[in-house]
Amino acid sequence: MEVRTHRGRRFGTPEESVTPAKQARLIACAEHYLDEHNLRAVPWHIDVMAIEMTPEGKLLRTEQLEDAIGR
Repeated sequence: MEVRTHRGRRFGTPEESVTPAKQARLIACAEHYLDEHNLRAVPWHIDVMAIEMTPEGKLLRTEQLEDAIGR
């Protein structure tokens, strides 16, 4: 699971911060782990947990995006 937290929307939503480059790094990390543990044939995915807060730190929303990243 990748957890992203943002205070305000100045830089977009938390889920928008999981860029294609970040996704590629997460996929590479997951594939390395699977290779090291002889689990390459196991289906997998990565969820994204988005946490959005006000600039003052008050919780506005949480959202879990299931199967957000995977192959």
